[in-house]
Amino acid sequence: MHILIAALHRPSKPTGVCRHAANLAQSLAQSDKVTKVSLVVGVWQKSYFEKSFTFSSSKINLVQVDIKNTSLSRNSWFIFTLPKLAKQLQANIVHLSFPLPFFRNLFNCPVISTIHDLYPYEFPENFGFPNVIFNQAFLNQSVYNSDGLSCVSKTTLLALNKYFKNIDNQKKTTVIYNQVDFSNVIERIPSSATYLTTNPFFLSVAQHRKNKNLDTLIKSYYLLRQNNYIQDDTKLVIVGSSGPETENLHHLVNTMSLEKQVIMLASIDDSELCWLYKNCEMLVVPSSTEGFCLPLAEALSLGSKVVCSNISIFQEIASSKCTFFNLEGDIIQNLSQAMI
Repeated sequence: MHILIAALHRPSKPTGVCRHAANLAQSLAQSDKVTKVSLVVGVWQKSYFEKSFTFSSSKINLVQVDIKNTSLSRNSWFIFTLPKLAKQLQANIVHLSFPLPFFRNLFNCPVISTIHDLYPYEFPENFGFPNVIFNQAFLNQSVYNSDGLSCVSKTTLLALNKYFKNIDNQKKTTVIYNQVDFSNVIERIPSSATYLTTNPFFLSVAQHRKNKNLDTLIKSYYLLRQNNYIQDDTKLVIVGSSGPETENLHHLVNTMSLEKQVIMLASIDDSELCWLYKNCEMLVVPSSTEGFCLPLAEALSLGSKVVCSNISIFQEIASSKCTFFNLEGDIIQNLSQAMI
């Protein structure tokens, strides 16, 4: 069986969707039923897919697409060229690694979509207006046009059924958790942050989006410093690509004079991420909503201490292995107490 995974995506740096696509390819390649996996990415993604992710199977073939990295070019390619590519490569199944626009009748094989979250409906602030309209439209197309849907958690499946009534009665819908595997990764300190070998640090891995509550984390970290609960040389390392909240986060850091204490990293590979998980004082995940949260699962798999918000998805995948804090009331105080 030949499976084509569509992972062509806007970001020029690794994101959770990219990591999901890479992990999905690795998982499928382990199956005896799968003879080939074509992982389709944009030319701007090829370098970080090769450098950031470790592909150990010869079944995985990285296919690069040379188009302009614009919304119009990408969406046109999804609609008109992806079906042709699937036919050309003789794929038996097409798996969309995230919701994207497509017409089912243009494909000559089944199409499966991964549903990571319902952010376009639950947290429209992540996208802004009018972008959220397109995100909702693409999600709708994926849900209704796909032959099957793979939700990354029970929490995501419940949200799917909330916004798309009885969809699981109309087509195959299941929960398949994201795979986490650092067994073949050799840890290495990030080249841009070698000073962390001599400084204790808290870690957060999240894109700069509103639902990640990174501003709350920075304020809690500041409170701990002001009240002398942590050493003066303790850093806060935030790993993640830029997003709608990037400017606000930088402004907050400057206002609190934390420019030398709060370190923002991006474009790190699995080896560097592994080192950060293993050497941090704790991973902090203060999100108000998530579909799965790969960093939480990755950190727990490597034995990191974890503090996270008390939301249903974290209860689902983390259970008693984390220290939870409440998002109601004085959130900054709640988080800082949990970190203590």
